Amino acid sequence: MPSGKGEGAADVILVGAGIMSSTLGVILNALEPDWKILILESLDDVSQESSLAWNNAGTGHAALCELNYTPERADGSVDVSKALKINEAFEISKQCWSTLAQRGVIASPEKFIHRVPHHSFVRGEANTDFLRKRHEALKGHHAFEGMQFADTAEEIAEWLPLMMDGREKTEKLAATRMAIGSDVNFGELCRQFIDYLRKQGAEVLLRHKVTRVDREASGWRITAKNLADGGKREFRAPFVFLGAGGGALPLLQKSGIPEGKGYGGFPVGGQWLRCDDPALSERHYAKVYGKAGVGTPPMSVPHLDTRVIDGKRGLLFGPYATFSTKYLHHGSILDMPLSFRPDNVIPMLAAGAQNIPLTQYLIGQVIQSPKQRFQALQAFVPMARFEDWKLVDAGQRVQVIKKHPRLGGILEFGTEVVAAGDGSLAALLGASPGASTSVSIMLELLAKCFPQQISSEKWVTSLQALIPSYGEHLLENRALFDRVRSWTSEILGLRAPLPEIRVSASSDASTSQAS
Repeated sequence: MPSGKGEGAADVILVGAGIMSSTLGVILNALEPDWKILILESLDDVSQESSLAWNNAGTGHAALCELNYTPERADGSVDVSKALKINEAFEISKQCWSTLAQRGVIASPEKFIHRVPHHSFVRGEANTDFLRKRHEALKGHHAFEGMQFADTAEEIAEWLPLMMDGREKTEKLAATRMAIGSDVNFGELCRQFIDYLRKQGAEVLLRHKVTRVDREASGWRITAKNLADGGKREFRAPFVFLGAGGGALPLLQKSGIPEGKGYGGFPVGGQWLRCDDPALSERHYAKVYGKAGVGTPPMSVPHLDTRVIDGKRGLLFGPYATFSTKYLHHGSILDMPLSFRPDNVIPMLAAGAQNIPLTQYLIGQVIQSPKQRFQALQAFVPMARFEDWKLVDAGQRVQVIKKHPRLGGILEFGTEVVAAGDGSLAALLGASPGASTSVSIMLELLAKCFPQQISSEKWVTSLQALIPSYGEHLLENRALFDRVRSWTSEILGLRAPLPEIRVSASSDASTSQAS
């Protein structure tokens, strides 16, 4: 590109200092180290919204345990196509992180990623049959090699002793296990990325809230308010990325690009029950995902997770949905009302009319009592005590609403890159699976915004060095898949021995350690 480097000028402006912007920043720095990068963040530190460790579950989403990625077809078979796609995307992220760790961009992999087994867990005859079919459908693919299945209380107790305490021996249960699962502190990863970008000359301006996004002949003029002194500054760049999480939609609307017309957003907040008692966290070392109830949205999948944050183990259970018209945890209640535009009113209203079950689910979540909330935990941990857990807020997620030719508008649970026709501006909308697939999302963005560069020998060579499988299909090439998974597991510590789990609640209890 690069642009003239005058006052307020950059080659790339990244709006939002979370995992998405920082991921794009380090990739662009690897491709074009001479480009000047400017990051604008409205809060007083980086990674304070959805990327913050306790504002998400930290699951390295690879479809190892998430049942909503493997829906049951009408004929009773299990569709694994989405699971395979998400698994491949996470393997691509791990490759990028491993290369960046070897280059010193990531200074300490052990601070952001830990080996934590992933489990699916279901109750009842029908759900047990489904999980067995899911296991059969996945275990034959090399991406899910090593997946174990158990349907006896004794077997499951070896893996998940805390969850089996006090449970009826006659209850019909089943679980699967993938030992290669991970817990990821995306906030820490983001901080390491931005620390590196600063060292490479990137400018990071905190407490700068973007108020205008205006197109100019040579690119974009970004106006930001300095929240420290109230002053306004203008910045210019030929390329702008709106990676502000839930705040990306209003900024996309400010840009006025025709590709952004018709988009809306539906905000859903979350809460967790959190436990910091070592006596309990020592008895559970896993991420355990259940099955969403009939008619409930994907975000309602209950799960009990080990978190490893700043070297300390803890547990979280949830999520419990909340509703606010804010698009960000630190946003305004006017975010959603002000997002209505003539071009998105029909899609927003149509999507709302089609998602009455979601509305009913949210109402039920909001009005439930602490006792009802705790009963959901006891379905996972029968012996849980109310006083050991505290309710904490998580981040806001804004689900994508978009035009639909027949229905008027639809609500989508996923992420979407919306780019200007000339590639000069892009916004990332949506949520799940989010940060886990951040590298694949940024590769999609590069293809949309830099079509000539991404096909050049220079960029192809650089991307192959960054992501060894770039240009190949991991799902179709077992030898390559096995090679890169072995390499990333070594670099990222995903072969580390698992900690022992106390099987019994007594202090002198025996321990187990499943491989």
